[in-house]
Amino acid sequence: MIPQYLVDFDLQSLPCVETDVIVVGSGIAGLYTAIEAGKDLNVLMITKNALLESNTRYAQGGIAAVTSEDDSPAYHREDTLMAGAGLCSSAAVDILVNEGPEGVKELIRLGTAFDEIDGELALTQEGAHSRRRILHANGDATGFEIVRALAAQVRGHERVQVWEHHFVIDVITTGNECVGALVQRPDGQRVYVKAAATTLCTGGAGQLYRYTTNPEVATADGIAIAYRAGAQIRDMEFLQFHPTALCYPGAPRFLISEAVRGEGAVLRNIKGERFMEKYHELLELAPRDIVARAILSEMEETKATFVYLDITHEPQGVIKHRFPTIYETCMNYGLDMATDWIPVAPAAHYMMGGVKTDLNGESSVARLFACGEVSSTGVHGANRLASNSLSEAIVFGRRIVNRIRALAPVVGSIDLSHQLEGRTGAPKQAVIERRLKLQKVMVRYAGLRRTGTMLRKGMEELQRQLPIFQSELTKKEEFEFANMLTSSMLVTRAALERTESRGAHYREDYPQRDDAVWRKHLLQRREDEMMEEFSDDV
Repeated sequence: MIPQYLVDFDLQSLPCVETDVIVVGSGIAGLYTAIEAGKDLNVLMITKNALLESNTRYAQGGIAAVTSEDDSPAYHREDTLMAGAGLCSSAAVDILVNEGPEGVKELIRLGTAFDEIDGELALTQEGAHSRRRILHANGDATGFEIVRALAAQVRGHERVQVWEHHFVIDVITTGNECVGALVQRPDGQRVYVKAAATTLCTGGAGQLYRYTTNPEVATADGIAIAYRAGAQIRDMEFLQFHPTALCYPGAPRFLISEAVRGEGAVLRNIKGERFMEKYHELLELAPRDIVARAILSEMEETKATFVYLDITHEPQGVIKHRFPTIYETCMNYGLDMATDWIPVAPAAHYMMGGVKTDLNGESSVARLFACGEVSSTGVHGANRLASNSLSEAIVFGRRIVNRIRALAPVVGSIDLSHQLEGRTGAPKQAVIERRLKLQKVMVRYAGLRRTGTMLRKGMEELQRQLPIFQSELTKKEEFEFANMLTSSMLVTRAALERTESRGAHYREDYPQRDDAVWRKHLLQRREDEMMEEFSDDV
């Protein structure tokens, strides 16, 4: 049983800090939401690492928005719905494609320098996009440029205070209303932060898996926090594996952007054979789930641990200019993109599911919001269209702040304490060992391909770790593991329940998409049975 709170506390005995808005996390969603709210509200941004450390920092490909005359929101909408495999919210997608261009203008106004050609925004094309609509910065360092610009705005903002290296253990609720957060400082002291609104911008869940493009901080904290608070969690079975992560001895699973394939790179098996024509008419630009499974099939057929990505047809100067970060990283490991085929394999990349929100970013718990990858707004459906995530963060960050401005004040005082009987001492097994075991379980039993037998075995393995919740947790690493375990169980449970294959969720024992039965979402809420909600995708 997963408890409502990870630790015992008495709010009356804790130091109390008050603010208008708490923003948890410092990626594009958190930074932009804080800047927008800071126009007329007091904001406390809390991040468990340094301000610049987030998933956004490592985003290479770019941000999708309609900015050219031969494109339109209607085309962008069609592409997004097609990639989402029948589970997008039509209303959410309409908001994204129509409000996204203004969001890009706002990023530029705030100091983001996107790449240009002859004074015009440089655009590229990525998988499943019908037009060139991807803006990028410094070639393949779009995410870093965005967080650089936004962090500079936050650092100098008189109404935004930043707490780095602080950990939000849980949000505090009374009834079905969020009234703040329980935070642990770097020295271990805990403080209650009281706020009229709390926004989770905690990023993704890639660290649930042994092989991931995500940084160490992506431990699904916000999903688990919201789940414990009683919020509805939606579509957790839909976790996207990026097809092309660097797979080379001694190198991390570094993301080789989809934009490389967008610029003409082809995939080859270890025999040197190009293979995507066997799997999809769009070849290397097919949706990510199809490309990832195709790569896995080729790896199995050739008994290899990787395939090759080949862009050697392009001149070295072109590659270095368009993909400087990827080029330099590969060169650090002795791989020259201009002359070498790059070994790649799929890795966990992006969570489509998360905290269910309405069109203003509010969860099913009043005053608790979610923005960015931690959220499930309905934009991504069963499979995210490439580069839609950065646009989503800006569009819904603004809508969240507009909703927060309309909230009535919190009425009455909060007098809460929490004690759970029978807590034991600290966990005996080292957290790093537990974390590695969990990651291996998720790769083996709830990864790119799944079966009912595998998922049930995975759930059994995860349930053996449940005693962690009866332990006295004190360290950031212990809180992270508890959050990872919670979110892993949500993923596995939903994947077991959905007896079909759709988007990023593939069941070998149910390989067909079944719209007659399964064109619907799966909702999970603490202490409730799993619920279903029909899709409004058209």
